[in-house]
Amino acid sequence: MKLVTRAQWGARDYRRPNGATLYSGSRRGVKLHYLGTAYSDRPHAQCAAYVRQLQAQHMDGNGWSDVGYSFLVCTHGYVYEGRGLKRRNSANGSTSLNNQDYAVLLMVGSSGLTKPTAAQLHGARDAIDYCRREGPAGTWLGGHRDGYATACPGDAVYAWVKAGAPRPDNKEETVAITDDDARRIAKAVLTMDGVIANPNPATAGKNSHIALMTSARNIEIIARRTEQQLAAQSAAITKLAELVGSGVDTDAVVAAVRDAIQDAVVKVDVDITGTPSS
Repeated sequence: MKLVTRAQWGARDYRRPNGATLYSGSRRGVKLHYLGTAYSDRPHAQCAAYVRQLQAQHMDGNGWSDVGYSFLVCTHGYVYEGRGLKRRNSANGSTSLNNQDYAVLLMVGSSGLTKPTAAQLHGARDAIDYCRREGPAGTWLGGHRDGYATACPGDAVYAWVKAGAPRPDNKEETVAITDDDARRIAKAVLTMDGVIANPNPATAGKNSHIALMTSARNIEIIARRTEQQLAAQSAAITKLAELVGSGVDTDAVVAAVRDAIQDAVVKVDVDITGTPSS
């Protein structure tokens, strides 16, 4: 857990006696929050200043005794200590709700940046586990809108909460492809206008695996042609750079560049009308 203490983010001292009010008994669980206003992501070096801004808004604008949340999580996955584990938060809507659950804010908004990053979800999960382990907090997990009339914590965060707040696995999802999907993909790739001619539409429908093999080969050909174009551009730029300021006339420059391109490009002569064997 990448915890940033109050001293580290430069928190103001909280007002007493209200800011020093302790929880009475154990917490039921953790409630997740969002900002409810527009938010734009920022470099991590600016996150502490934003947390100080929130504290000033809560203390000077709302008249609260401290920043309202127990913990705040930036998009980079750092967990900022707000009122912490012992002092009662003021973000859940009422004294009883504040006393019932910890309040963890994800720094995303109702507009602008509205979806938490993977690093932020890891940080929020760290904060939840920390509250449960050290709080103590029970296993209940919800959003601000649970038991209070509000859109908070936003649909994206709330969906994650209702799913159990899983950690992102940072892996691409595996998508199951049916035979019908495969046929549609093959047909779409094999009939790209002006690029690839369909070798045998009937075969693509009956033997999707053969069609996909053909489409893969054709994509490889396109990739090679793209490499040729890049090689040609690189050769032309290099030759032009060599000739700049050399005093060579225009016709000579054109000829030299043409020769450089021809040397750089190896032509691919592949029959794309045949169907590969299975």
